[in-house]
Amino acid sequence: MQGAHLDALVTTAADGIAFDGLVVEPDDGGYVVAVDGDSHTVETDEDLRRVATEYPAYVSNWYFWHTSAPQKEDRWAFLRWIEGAEERTVPERYDALADGVTESWGQLQITARVDDGSRRYDIRHVDDTATDATLERHDDPLDARTLVKHDDDGKYRPLKTAPTLQTGWQFVDLGPADLVQTVEFVYPATVANWHRERTGDLDVNHWRETMERQSGIYGVVQTWDRGEGYEHVNWVAEACCDDSQCLKRREWEYDDETELDVDGGDGEFPCREPCSLVISAARRWTKLEGEQSQTYEFELTPSEKEQVERIVEAVADGETEAIREADVYDGANRYRTRFLRAKLFDDEGNLCGVETDAE
Repeated sequence: MQGAHLDALVTTAADGIAFDGLVVEPDDGGYVVAVDGDSHTVETDEDLRRVATEYPAYVSNWYFWHTSAPQKEDRWAFLRWIEGAEERTVPERYDALADGVTESWGQLQITARVDDGSRRYDIRHVDDTATDATLERHDDPLDARTLVKHDDDGKYRPLKTAPTLQTGWQFVDLGPADLVQTVEFVYPATVANWHRERTGDLDVNHWRETMERQSGIYGVVQTWDRGEGYEHVNWVAEACCDDSQCLKRREWEYDDETELDVDGGDGEFPCREPCSLVISAARRWTKLEGEQSQTYEFELTPSEKEQVERIVEAVADGETEAIREADVYDGANRYRTRFLRAKLFDDEGNLCGVETDAE
């Protein structure tokens, strides 16, 4: 415990302190100090200082949360959640923090440690079990803005909360403010929305009210409120808002009175409205769904039909890269798919030689 901790405690004591099991109350020119059942009555500031030195963890804990931790409510709550402040007493927390307390946030693994009452934090990908020496070290939160742009294969990530965060890095020895800033660069607004949900203040904008705000090229999406619009929105949610595609948990529905049939997922942080990727995709699908149905006649063997179904499934679930070239028993195998193309497609790329009627 540093002298600055005691100085701040004595300076603040006249206003009263009640925090995490530490209580200091002015009393007839002196103070009553209570710490988890132990009570002391002291007459002078020096007496207060002497008693406080008997409870270094409580004093340094109070000092950290009121001088070092970000005072913005949602960030403060997030940091306390990481170390289990609502479930553990101060001594229990300090014992745990001495070894490091770890929580996951999406694909982030966050470890908190105590350092003379203050806190230091490390972040890495949850899948990184390699030694620290093999991970690229960072200490500037701004570096996270580059790390989140591409996945491990170098593909651009248009959705920050997609479960495709690249591996191989670590942020070390961050202070509390830098820790939260790094998390926000990786998963924007998740801390704020997580806290709003916990306090009952999450403002949810449902599909219809969100679409009513669209204009310009995105105004066409509003046409899905006609006829079978509800079914179309279910398809959008099933395609985009699944745990396999996004780490958020969808809280928005069709409108205030109409829930979607599709489950919202199990993500840690809530999704309060359709995101820009969903709106952009819905715009394209709105145009495609405006086409008139045509009847096409193909001849496929039962195995070929099953193979087409398997190819669609593999592409939709992102399985194609994991299918081994030697596994020709998988319908989405590259060589087996090339065989199907060689057999059934003509030189113009028409399935079974049947041209697509553009009208």
